[in-house]
Amino acid sequence: MRHGVAEDHASTGRDEDRALTASGRAGVRDVAMLLAREGEMPRRILASPLVRAAQTAEIVAAAAKAAGWDGAVETVRDLSPGRPTRRVVDGLRDSGADVADGALIVGHEPDLSGLVHALLGDPFELGMDKAMVVAFELEAPPGSGATLRFIVDPRTVSLIRDQR
Repeated sequence: MRHGVAEDHASTGRDEDRALTASGRAGVRDVAMLLAREGEMPRRILASPLVRAAQTAEIVAAAAKAAGWDGAVETVRDLSPGRPTRRVVDGLRDSGADVADGALIVGHEPDLSGLVHALLGDPFELGMDKAMVVAFELEAPPGSGATLRFIVDPRTVSLIRDQR
């Protein structure tokens, strides 16, 4: 999942401190509620340490808790912009299917589009809009690809299942 819409500039002047806007929070909340209605809530939430990603993850976590989840958001430095996001996915896969299944990664562009491209083997032509979710099932062994399950389009707040 890409973080929601964030302010253009933080009061500190630091990019990593940019927070979600009110509309960004609302958009993430709408996507989280859709995931809950569809029975697609994560069992584990990993987020970049940047404020906008952490806030996005906390909104999804609040919806997950309302659905009975009892976990906590995990902050993962390798989800920061420009870091090796693929390493996080490979680490989940190496930990076993029970750990990887149902994990939600909250991060940034262009890293997430690159990750989706690397896992699916196709260029991800949609790009990752703010608050978009791309769900896939990891294939074994580690280092192999994935199968697309669904996409949540944040503009229409709809879940699009893979028709292939």
